[in-house]
Amino acid sequence: MLFTDQLNNSIVLDSYPKRIISLVPSQSELLWDLGLRDELVGITKFCIHPKEMFDSIERVGGTKTLNIEKIRALKPDLIIGNKEENEQAQILELQKDFPVWMSDIYHLEDALQMIELVGQLVNQSSKANLIKNSIQHSFLNLQKVPKTGLYLIWNKPYMAAGRATFIGDMLQRIGIENVLEQNSRYPELCLDDIKALNPEFIFLSSEPYPFNDIHIKELQKEIPHAKIILVDGELFSWYGSRLKNSVEYFNQLIVDLKRI
Repeated sequence: MLFTDQLNNSIVLDSYPKRIISLVPSQSELLWDLGLRDELVGITKFCIHPKEMFDSIERVGGTKTLNIEKIRALKPDLIIGNKEENEQAQILELQKDFPVWMSDIYHLEDALQMIELVGQLVNQSSKANLIKNSIQHSFLNLQKVPKTGLYLIWNKPYMAAGRATFIGDMLQRIGIENVLEQNSRYPELCLDDIKALNPEFIFLSSEPYPFNDIHIKELQKEIPHAKIILVDGELFSWYGSRLKNSVEYFNQLIVDLKRI
């Protein structure tokens, strides 16, 4: 069987996979939700949802620090990764010995396509299409708030999610105009940069850096005119089945933003 991934690479499988390793949290959760409890034999240390999966499946390192020898020992017949989240050199190494299917996600449409294609890849098209259609339908009910914003994902140095990212697409869909330049990805910023960008809202993500109330106070002192809030990074950045929960969260967030 011939399959093509989102990087337009082709892989050949003799049969549907029985030993799958997933190198990305959102895609691991998707595989679990597709019912592949026995087939999923390896995940990363960041694949924390659901807890039952995290507690029961072998971990093969971080998304960018994979334990190649442990992966080899697990003898997967399929590895599923992502262009942005995994290191190219490690993926190329794994491709020498295993079929590796890669996603490439910038927009909601890419995520929906990934869900459909992964469903075909693992012989779970019906379940995948149900998840895809549920997500697609939910986004028809998404509200918007016309504000400018900056979304921070890291501290010391500050790093932000630009427009040309999946997070950037989610911001745009809820009406937030990203104050970063059109083609930016994850630029580093200093306080003066943030002040110059002059966002109405600054969103502090819960991941990958765990921002908290202390960071709100630190930034608010330096940028008193901006409204600074903590947001659920998983619901902005996980592009698998967790997207089923994103619209409800976004709509409540918009209600909260309008009150501020």
